[in-house]
Amino acid sequence: MSRNLEQEIKDFYDASSSLWETIWGEHMHHGYYGNHGTDKVPRRQAQIDLIEELLRWGNLDQKTSPPQAILDVGCGIGGSSLYLAQKFNATVHGVTLSPEQAKRGQERAAEANLAERVHLQVGNALDLPFEDNSFDLVWSLESGEHFPDKAKFLQEAYRVLQPGGMLLMATWCHRPTDSLAGELTRDEKHHLQEIYRVYCLPYVISLPEYRAIAQQTGFQNIKTNDWSQAVAPFWEIVIDSAFTPDAIIGLINSGWKTIEGALSLGLMSRGYRRGLIRFGVLQGSK
Repeated sequence: MSRNLEQEIKDFYDASSSLWETIWGEHMHHGYYGNHGTDKVPRRQAQIDLIEELLRWGNLDQKTSPPQAILDVGCGIGGSSLYLAQKFNATVHGVTLSPEQAKRGQERAAEANLAERVHLQVGNALDLPFEDNSFDLVWSLESGEHFPDKAKFLQEAYRVLQPGGMLLMATWCHRPTDSLAGELTRDEKHHLQEIYRVYCLPYVISLPEYRAIAQQTGFQNIKTNDWSQAVAPFWEIVIDSAFTPDAIIGLINSGWKTIEGALSLGLMSRGYRRGLIRFGVLQGSK
């Protein structure tokens, strides 16, 4: 990861995470609104539903031997980390580029009496600070879009997984380009470039491209799915809640980059409506 991009991501989350937690809570990811995106669910419950749906999709809700050593890549302030530690009575390690997120996540773990089992630290997903064969679940919930080398991340996830361990990831994608729609148009590329600029992303790829990389990496039992319809309502709900008095004051205190992100929320909702932005999920075992 280039130094400039790494610094940009760090600065973005250092500045915005406190506001996000204050206004929207500890989960910094989409919500799940049923298969067709029509369920009327409060935002925070929808975010928890996304975690549970991903676990069901990975058949982890039915296993008699739940994961006990989990790595949360792109852990934020520990929303998923604490949830998984409590659900599975597991030990969870998490990495984020943001020192502020790691610090706040550890505070939250201590507040939940989970400090002995939840360990969040500053770390790079492309150079994970863990030994080979360390985890039985690698969890990555909306962090892959920040990685400048998607193949390197999947190689690192594979390396730190124990034999038989599972990768579960959800990430922003663009539409497939191997269908009748063909290659991305000039206007679509311009739309994506605006999203990349605002949200500190190097680029995104399509879900079929993720599947191909996972196969090349050596993952077995690979499954993918497109949950765009189920999560797309999230952005309209966030837009509605971003302009309350508390949110506006918080935005002003968080700096221009965070303000720009809030003003650009419509980029994502329009991206879903035109079929350009896709929410991809992927699982594979080692």
